Amino acid sequence: SCGLHADWTELTNCVPAIMEKKDCPRNHSHTRNFYYITMLRDPVSRYLSEWKHVQRGATWKTSLHMCDGRSPTPDELPTCYPGDDWSGVSLREFMDCSYNLANNRQVRMLADLSLVGCYNLTFMNESERNTILLQSAKNNLKNMAFFGLTEFQRKTQFLFERTFNLKFISPFTQFNITRASNVEINEGARQRIEELNFLDMQLYEYAKDLFQQRYHHTKQLEHQRDRQKRREERRLQREHRDHQWPKEDGAAEGTVTEDYNSQVVRW
Repeated sequence: SCGLHADWTELTNCVPAIMEKKDCPRNHSHTRNFYYITMLRDPVSRYLSEWKHVQRGATWKTSLHMCDGRSPTPDELPTCYPGDDWSGVSLREFMDCSYNLANNRQVRMLADLSLVGCYNLTFMNESERNTILLQSAKNNLKNMAFFGLTEFQRKTQFLFERTFNLKFISPFTQFNITRASNVEINEGARQRIEELNFLDMQLYEYAKDLFQQRYHHTKQLEHQRDRQKRREERRLQREHRDHQWPKEDGAAEGTVTEDYNSQVVRW
């Protein structure tokens, strides 16, 4: 309903309205609480993966790119190829398209595009636009209850389960062999990709630091809860023992006294 691979700008404007339509009339007064989550990936690997995906014929034609109530005009968002798709595109051709949405895709998809005039590049100068986009993406990422990193699958699973109190039936698997990892590129090509994705590179460094902070903080809280639980269990065990022993001692004394009194009568 919100288009193929909808970004933060689209989702935050589209999802509430869509869910409102699906809701029962009697629940219209109920306020929904939406959790937007995402997965981030190393920018170079992600870029190469998208290139291979497009090379095999993938397109984003059904993406709406809605922002401020409208899709971008052809002048605002030109296509990189004239035909139905970009099958067989070389890496150089892929990199040479200056308006390729693969460039800095993660920042663009996480930022509030309304802040920079959506896809209208004449709205402000490029430097100011980039600064605002990057900061917006960081803010939105920080405000998400959860986000994961593909290079840390087990830690991502741990954070997801603790955040939403859910348990996966099997552990996540870390696959380090991907289509992107099988692509051999020289150092020059790698540097070019990093330059084309310089905003994504900065966002990813920020994301890794924030991710590790959340992971270690959650681990620390879990250890504290475990220690508290063990202390509470030991306390209950002590109370149980203290409660049981006096009864046993009293019962023994009562038995001795009763036997002695009965003997006195006999004597």
